[in-house]
Amino acid sequence: MEQRIIDRIDEKKVKLDKLRPLSTGALNRIREDFGVEQTYNSNAIEGNTLTLQETKMVLEEGVTIKGKPLKDHLEAKNHKEAVDLLFEIVNKRTDITEALILEVHEIILKDIESDFAGVYRKEQVRILGADFIPPNYLKVPQLMAEYVEWLRSNPEKLGIIELAAKAHYEIARIHPFVDGNGRVARLVMNIVLMKEGYPPMTILNNDRGKYLRSLSAANTGNMEPFILLLAQAVERSLDLYLMASGAESGELVSLSVLARGTRYSEKYLNLLARKGLLEAIKLKRNWLSTKNALERYVETRERRRK
Repeated sequence: MEQRIIDRIDEKKVKLDKLRPLSTGALNRIREDFGVEQTYNSNAIEGNTLTLQETKMVLEEGVTIKGKPLKDHLEAKNHKEAVDLLFEIVNKRTDITEALILEVHEIILKDIESDFAGVYRKEQVRILGADFIPPNYLKVPQLMAEYVEWLRSNPEKLGIIELAAKAHYEIARIHPFVDGNGRVARLVMNIVLMKEGYPPMTILNNDRGKYLRSLSAANTGNMEPFILLLAQAVERSLDLYLMASGAESGELVSLSVLARGTRYSEKYLNLLARKGLLEAIKLKRNWLSTKNALERYVETRERRRK
């Protein structure tokens, strides 16, 4: 991952830290929005059919969506409960332990697959479409104990984004549960980030293909695509928090609008956004950025040429 992306994230983190404590109203609003967004996207990645708006209605109004499976409703409610636990964990500065991971998993599968909820798998599994076979189930308890110790000590002295990415990947690799591994991995990844003062982040369902491809690359030893994807998600959350606090200036516009009157095409700006070189936020399938962000990119590019 390019140093300029790390520097940009660091700068925005410092800016957000200077604004703390954020107002209670702003925090509650952001927390509720994140709960819905994270629940929708994380479940949708796993095949849940509720839309974002339907997820919001289920969580905030308690309605039942006609024609949608009961399982999808339960997944939404359970995931939101797990997100609430996530904030509680961070506020209490609770360490990540095996017991905590099992508790998160138990919530995720509550009333859905109760026999498997909160327990490590006791059978061999294979992942459809994956290019690797998870470890033998007999090794899972030892691997998870080693995982928690590794996460606590961070022997490689990884930066926070690399650590969060590997924390996610290792759960996906060990595959400790019969079901719910991806959702647990994304929640644990957020705990790692939030314990260091980063805002919660979401891997978007619209990026599902890129997400799965980056995990496949990680299986071959190449973590860079996954780290970049995570870094972009972290920067997106920082931008949203800064905008909510009124600290981020500049109007967000589509890349087609931003390209007008410049030497850059919309296609080129889209490429820069996908590579993380242009500060941009992805909403649904569309990248949005600001005139100020484009000016910063041009300035950085000119400095590098000198």
